[in-house]
Amino acid sequence: MSRLTVPKTYKLYIGGKFPRTESGRSIAIENKKGETIAHICHASRKDFRNAVEAAHGAFRAWSGITGYLRGQILYRMAEMLEGRREEFATAIQVTQHVTSAVARKEVDASVDRLVTFAGWTDKYQQVIGCSNPVAGNYYNFTIPQPQGVAVSIAPATPSLLGLITAIGAPLCSGNTVVALGSQAHPMATAILGEACQTSDVPAGVINLLTGKKSELLEHIATHRQVASLYVSDCSKKERVLLEEGSADSMKRVHTVSFTEEDWYDNSITASPWEIGPFVEMKTIWHPSAC
Repeated sequence: MSRLTVPKTYKLYIGGKFPRTESGRSIAIENKKGETIAHICHASRKDFRNAVEAAHGAFRAWSGITGYLRGQILYRMAEMLEGRREEFATAIQVTQHVTSAVARKEVDASVDRLVTFAGWTDKYQQVIGCSNPVAGNYYNFTIPQPQGVAVSIAPATPSLLGLITAIGAPLCSGNTVVALGSQAHPMATAILGEACQTSDVPAGVINLLTGKKSELLEHIATHRQVASLYVSDCSKKERVLLEEGSADSMKRVHTVSFTEEDWYDNSITASPWEIGPFVEMKTIWHPSAC
């Protein structure tokens, strides 16, 4: 007698825990044959608010540690992705029309992307900051500082690499993140939460939601505790909605539209210029000893 398998229900990742969505809804994940292989929690507005509160509570501690330590934590996260390489590759392959080689390529690129951002944590300041010449006995420095809570909206594809890229830039500069994973292929987002749980990332620094972008977009734009947005592959209508909603609280809205080749290019997607939209520039005057 054959037995029925029990499909796994992947939960949200909020504040270092795995809560079920308060709405009680879930989305069935099917493989390429149309068979249900898992269920994903369908995040609601309240789930989003809870995630923002968790991220806001973790911001002071995360932004207060040294860039070197943030780099070590992100590197540890890359190690966890490397350790679950086959699981991520399988999740990508069984739910998308790609070969195993393409799936492994995306996972490898995601690990490399995290390592790249880990390396920038204590170096990007020297690239986008500066020492300003002044006419007087003063030193004048402009230094970048994190803004607060960033919301990242990942592209439909690549589901894992796009998500890692969308959270990497805000994280490495000291912001905390609430990320909405790929709506079309959310399994990689759910597995990433499990990888975060076993890494050194403090609770609340990374919060991962799965669900429908159309339900959450307006609330993301108008939430006053959100300081900046990283938005991938949005339509003109969605961009207008985000920019108009963000105007009241003066959020930074950083929209990107990369080609498939661009997503795999660190010089485009993981440069200091992609980190810049998630920092504020602070200028300091100090008397010199001249």
